[in-house]
Amino acid sequence: MRMILIGPPGAGKGTQAQRLVQTFGIPHISSGDMLREAVAAGTLLGQTAAGFMKEGLLVPDEVVIGMVIERIAREDCARGFMLDGFPRTRPQAEALDVALTHSGVGLDAVVLIEVPDALILERVTGRRSDPQTGTIYHLRFSPPPPEAEGRLVHRADDTAEACSARLEKYHRETTPVVPFYEGKGLLKRVDGVGSPDEVLLRISAALQTVQTAN
Repeated sequence: MRMILIGPPGAGKGTQAQRLVQTFGIPHISSGDMLREAVAAGTLLGQTAAGFMKEGLLVPDEVVIGMVIERIAREDCARGFMLDGFPRTRPQAEALDVALTHSGVGLDAVVLIEVPDALILERVTGRRSDPQTGTIYHLRFSPPPPEAEGRLVHRADDTAEACSARLEKYHRETTPVVPFYEGKGLLKRVDGVGSPDEVLLRISAALQTVQTAN
């Protein structure tokens, strides 16, 4: 299964990614992790990326795409892969599509986890973390035990203002990716409202109709 996972921040992509890679026995390729790994390994593309990062600049799309192609050529991707965190914009999606075609790699599906903005705001702003144990709670969905309440921390990026800014950026930059993959017949829309188990069942059902490319 060769797939891309997309969705707004707070939609539960991280939770579903962990479950899906176990289900299909494929590696989870996070763009951030991939970039850091290439820089640490000192690959040619990693060195190029490090140069931009040291200058405080964004790593160009062509460098990231080169890393993606390099990464999926590894043996552990022979059965497929899940790409997460890239592409984030339509130009990136178009450029990645060209690179994959040139490499003879075809995607099987692009899974879009859909959650209303109002629910995402509720999910994110209700999160609290326990600095002593590292556990993350939610004031409504997963309340902390009484003994932990006094030490819980509300992270700065979990405020309504920060979440709204991330959602606005997602709708402005990433939403245009949706019609691109929809036009290619790859998009699988999945309702992300409900428990992680319920969402996983919906994703699995959506992927049952996919014919894995060989």
